[in-house]
Amino acid sequence: MELAQLNIAKARGEMDELLMKEFVDNLESVNAMAESSEGFIWRLKDESGDATAIQAFDDPLLLVNMSVWQSPDALKGFMYMTHHISFMKRKKEWFEKLTQANYVLWWVPKGHIPDVEEGKLRLEHLREHGESPYAFSFKSRFEPSDLVITKIA
Repeated sequence: MELAQLNIAKARGEMDELLMKEFVDNLESVNAMAESSEGFIWRLKDESGDATAIQAFDDPLLLVNMSVWQSPDALKGFMYMTHHISFMKRKKEWFEKLTQANYVLWWVPKGHIPDVEEGKLRLEHLREHGESPYAFSFKSRFEPSDLVITKIA
């Protein structure tokens, strides 16, 4: 199994506004850093190479990011042990604080590439039902062995 993640953020402005310039100017390097990180498998992107133009929600300022990693430790390594951490520390400059969960983790079969709708369903499940092997955060860190798989006869 591999770890999928979806995270969302509400931008304080449009991507072409001066307020968002430094964030946008660093997208390419941060995305390249992710792709070269140990344990990286896949990330959501459009023809431009990032996901900021992907409209996953009604609110055009709500951005979506998705990726697949070999393990939670691989994802955490990228998030906290690379230059990415400096951008996370500054997220208040570019993004509003959300009142509900803004990210979700879940296990996918090896080789499965989730789509945005799958990620949105997992996030909604986490928000409505809390942590479970189906949809969780780093707080719970369920393992693939925690999944209950039922076979329909």
